[in-house]
Amino acid sequence: MNSVAFSIFGFSIKWYGILIATGALLGFFIASFNCKFRDIDYDTIIDIALLSLVIGVIGARVYYVIFQFNTYNGNVLDMINIRKGGLAIHGGLIFGITTAFIMCRHKKVDFLKAVDTVAPSIIIAQAMGRWGNFFNQEAHGGPVSQAFISHFPKFIQTGMYIDGTYYQPTFLYESLWDFVTFLILMFVIRKCNKKGIVFFLYIGLYSVGRFFIEGLRTDSLMLGPIRVAQLMSCIGVVACIGFILFSYRKEIVKK
Repeated sequence: MNSVAFSIFGFSIKWYGILIATGALLGFFIASFNCKFRDIDYDTIIDIALLSLVIGVIGARVYYVIFQFNTYNGNVLDMINIRKGGLAIHGGLIFGITTAFIMCRHKKVDFLKAVDTVAPSIIIAQAMGRWGNFFNQEAHGGPVSQAFISHFPKFIQTGMYIDGTYYQPTFLYESLWDFVTFLILMFVIRKCNKKGIVFFLYIGLYSVGRFFIEGLRTDSLMLGPIRVAQLMSCIGVVACIGFILFSYRKEIVKK
């Protein structure tokens, strides 16, 4: 599996970066359609999203390095090199959403409307980004038999054949789950007017899938014996349920 798409003047352009950039562009395109469902200006979304994206990528790397700090042996250049992967989505979300919140306050924009608008864009970009993991041959699960991997397309089998062993294509599971979540969010944003529901559904649905998929992976970031992504997923599910119950509290009480 070749992680390099092509080279320009001797500089290698990797599939990982291409797919992340393509996912971001697709996300902006989708957001342009979703703005009308939350009555928010697209130019405002662009302003907020561009800075949030940049800070989010930095945050994703910082988050990853914090949990893998001992493996870098103090090498700062390796710490900032993302060409081989090493971006943690939870770090990206924490930094990116915080940036969006601050910018919304500064621009006097409704934060929940803004994040509702971009939630489908975020998850479809994640779905594409996982294929960058495929080309880097990372974010996979444990060893599997040839009989098991034979149920997948040939190119998946080839990509998951690493150093003489076949591995569970967990990147594919998460990409498919992200795409299903994207379809759900695109439906909900058109049918539900309650602010914040789309965003918190994104948090909840992504967290459910990530919790189970993370249990299959071999490269999890760890906090002692705890898989960090699973811990964050539990928090995400609780936050989702809590927000939905809060949003519909009056309807629930009436029943």
